[in-house]
Amino acid sequence: WLLSTSVCPPLRVCSSLVSHSPKLSYGYSKMNISKSGYRVFSANSTTACTELAKRITERLGVELGKSVVYQEANRETRVDVKESVRGQDIFIIQTIPRDVNTAIMELLVMAYALKTSCAKNIIGVIPYFPYSKQCKMRKRGSIVCKLLASMLAKAGLTHIITMDLHQKEIQGFFSFPVDNLRASPFLIQYIQEEIPDYRNAIIVAKTPSAAKRAQSYAERLRLGLAVMHGEAHHSESDMADGRHSPPLSRTTTGHTGLELPLMMAKEKPPITVVGDVGGRIAIIVDDMIDDVEDFVAAAEILKERGAYKIYIMATHGLLSADAPRLIEESAIDEVVVTNTVPHEVQKLQCPKIKTVDVSMILAEAIRRIHNGESMAYLFRNIAVDD
Repeated sequence: WLLSTSVCPPLRVCSSLVSHSPKLSYGYSKMNISKSGYRVFSANSTTACTELAKRITERLGVELGKSVVYQEANRETRVDVKESVRGQDIFIIQTIPRDVNTAIMELLVMAYALKTSCAKNIIGVIPYFPYSKQCKMRKRGSIVCKLLASMLAKAGLTHIITMDLHQKEIQGFFSFPVDNLRASPFLIQYIQEEIPDYRNAIIVAKTPSAAKRAQSYAERLRLGLAVMHGEAHHSESDMADGRHSPPLSRTTTGHTGLELPLMMAKEKPPITVVGDVGGRIAIIVDDMIDDVEDFVAAAEILKERGAYKIYIMATHGLLSADAPRLIEESAIDEVVVTNTVPHEVQKLQCPKIKTVDVSMILAEAIRRIHNGESMAYLFRNIAVDD
């Protein structure tokens, strides 16, 4: 009778003790914070490559994760993570310098280190995805892009944020989600704000394979479209892929094989420009600019056809070899690229190279993925062909 619930209800007493205990409530809240937190790391060992990571963390209002990435005397990559990542979402920002293979190893080693440190999710932020040109079978080679995708998954990555893949079908190589962001809104904004009299411009596709991308720019800017075609340009589909290899020279007995019809060899016509560029500003758009010989040749043809200014818009400014010198000596007036790839040295060599910052959309993608929000907002008004 003395323990009756009407006198001393045990459940109420216990619940009140739990709810008002400062130690229990403090421990519970701290546990939630650790489980729902996130960290942003840079996997680069060079200072120039960490610039984009710093811009992203500034926009997010967080500090860059404490880690050390360096090369030992024997050129082995070593990664030391200096803080706890247990149960957290980890974002690894990796920009790709000229030493591509070292950057890949840095990313793989850091991802595996975070995986073994019990990180909840490991998301790679790779604005320019390396080896993206090697996404098709060439002769007796291999699809290296598929190999890299498998290596990243094995290392522990669970998600990737990238920008303007060379071929959108590359997303099918991965066994986890891939968000392929677009830089076209930033480049279009640059055209509208920084190119005087852009209404008198015309969007140019350097090759027929780039016509869809150029058409998307032209439609959103309400401008005309021109396409270049001819023998000065060789698309990737024209490269040798083994289909014209001679047959084996061994002697065969019995069945001699089928008589296949003879395929006519391709012969491209002299270079032509489909569209009127006379008295116009020519804006060539592409996903990347690496070897600039084709762009320089295209600029000369456009000048001959009457264009009075030549601009090049590209997402990834790799600018390999003697690209800065060739651009400076060419008819190109300006090359506009984003900061997905570090190119500060090239800008010092060629003042025609301009940079557009895309850290805003990368930071917003990180925030939305961590909070479980939809990514559709980042793709609004984005066409499939962008």
